[in-house]
Amino acid sequence: MQTTETTHFRRLKPVPHTSVAFTDGFWAERTRINRETTIPTQFQRLEEEGFIEVLDVDQPPKPLVRPINEYGLSMQMFFDSDFGKWIEAASYSLATHPDPEIEAKIDFLVDKLDHAQLADGYLNTWFIRRDPEKRWTNLRDWHEMYSMGHLLEGAVAYYQATGKRRFLDVMIRCVDHIATVFGREPGKRRGYDAHEEIELALVKLFRATGESRFLDLARYFIDERGAQNPHYFDEEAKEFPGGKPFNFGTYEYSQSHKPVREQDEVVGHAVRAMYLYSAMADLAAEDDDASLKAALDKLWRHLTSRQLYVTGGMGPAVENEGFTRSFDLPNETAYAETCAAVSLVFWGHRMAGIDLDARFADHMELVLHNGALSGVSLAGDAYFYENPLESHGQHRRWRWHYCPCCPTNLARLVASLGGYVASHDDENVAIHLYAASTIDLEVAGRALRLTQQTAYPWDGDIRITVEADAPVPATLWLRIPGWCRDATASVNGAPVDVAALTRKGYLGIRRDWAADDEIRLHLAMPVEALHAHPDVGMDADRVALKRGPVLYCVEEADNAAPPQHMRLAAGEAKAAFDAGKLGGVVTLAVPATIDRTADWQDTLYRPRPAETVAGTITAIPYFAWANREPGAMLVWLRDGR
Repeated sequence: MQTTETTHFRRLKPVPHTSVAFTDGFWAERTRINRETTIPTQFQRLEEEGFIEVLDVDQPPKPLVRPINEYGLSMQMFFDSDFGKWIEAASYSLATHPDPEIEAKIDFLVDKLDHAQLADGYLNTWFIRRDPEKRWTNLRDWHEMYSMGHLLEGAVAYYQATGKRRFLDVMIRCVDHIATVFGREPGKRRGYDAHEEIELALVKLFRATGESRFLDLARYFIDERGAQNPHYFDEEAKEFPGGKPFNFGTYEYSQSHKPVREQDEVVGHAVRAMYLYSAMADLAAEDDDASLKAALDKLWRHLTSRQLYVTGGMGPAVENEGFTRSFDLPNETAYAETCAAVSLVFWGHRMAGIDLDARFADHMELVLHNGALSGVSLAGDAYFYENPLESHGQHRRWRWHYCPCCPTNLARLVASLGGYVASHDDENVAIHLYAASTIDLEVAGRALRLTQQTAYPWDGDIRITVEADAPVPATLWLRIPGWCRDATASVNGAPVDVAALTRKGYLGIRRDWAADDEIRLHLAMPVEALHAHPDVGMDADRVALKRGPVLYCVEEADNAAPPQHMRLAAGEAKAAFDAGKLGGVVTLAVPATIDRTADWQDTLYRPRPAETVAGTITAIPYFAWANREPGAMLVWLRDGR
């Protein structure tokens, strides 16, 4: 066997999510719950919360479901985005599991949106119904193109799932309207939405239709951001005054403080940043733009070395829903919005498509198994907007949120998860995620099926078998996760030199792949105690437990005392699968000492520490916390070893 010398890839294409079927185990169950519970109940919530009513543009507006706040905004301004994300999630599900009832619900929403659209193509139900004279007057705060972008993503997904063009044509008319208003040509406004989203949606539209004008518009919005002096938002405010400042006094909030190619630190609102970087990665791939790729590499490095929670969550501050300063990663007050985690998966996946480097897929995997998945209950019908790393029992999941952007965002990610498993071109196949599944693709003009058999993420043994009518010459790249210290592999029983054949975290095996070929990959999964950088002061003298891709926490429901009373002790942490706990998870039994509090009574301070008793604590996967009775939870445990 041999490996290719190529270490940099351009445009490895994701395998369509419809070509991947989760057959058993972890992601088969999560995608089933998403399909059978999450997506249907989200439409019910949209009805119950009064969202659907806003689409009745012929009727007089009813009292606001979400009142105007002190900044002159209402969350109701953004309801169109939730329709778009729900349609997108439902469409991904339809593409693999046809459901006439779900399809009828999408058509119902499309009817409403088509009817609401103005003759010039403009489509935003808030402004059409309530403030038609104010459209395009406040790009800084009012999210018009953000909402249009989510509708556009939903339209592309629905078209690809069903072949129906009606919604796609509605959104193409809307995009063409946007292009008449914004641009560098005389008479147009040189603006861009403060909440990035339309940019990556336009790239999806370009890829679905092949029409270059959509890519041109995406390129304009990316290149124009932060490039003007005076700043567009300042000029806009002069022309259309009113309302209190909502930009937190900085352009960093919307990543418009400097041209995108000059940005080297992640700043501002976390979701906006991730959407922008995702669009930049798309454009870098389409244009082979080394300057965009260089900026993205700097931003990625800054995020992952300074700003990222151990769960893969990001954005510590509620005030700006985003970033503050380097190493500011508080636990109990962590904002770590679910949408931010979801959007990091989007960005990481795109980066892996233009540079096959395991650091991108490693973080994609981290977020999927931890900081994103924690955003939905095990039952699939209750959610977290914020994902703290410490709680005293006050954090509970909710059926719906005042600003319900996260549920539909997570639903569309899980529904399309098959598309994140692997990517390929005519000479290479890269497997990014391990899960019991089948992957159908075409390489060098020949059909190839790869079947993964594994209990991952609970077990690091992966068996991949090949089905092919004729030999397929290709390099198969298997990600060796950064957390794995010991990996072994074989092909048809013959050992593979993992160290010699691994490039940038991917094991590359070149051969003519034939029917019944079998690859065995073993990734050692010991329990590890992670330490934080010394500048993360809140985690000093503490450790977080991790096994494979899964981060652990200690929850009061499994233990005789709150986890804040516990300190890790010397000894081996033991991992065991418990089929009866939390739907079936691997738990950790960890030696510890536990503070006794009975003799403190009314004493708040004293000259001697608490007495301790030796014991064993149970740790569960972080994604599964807050699914039982209220109680304390902790990720970063005191280290007494």
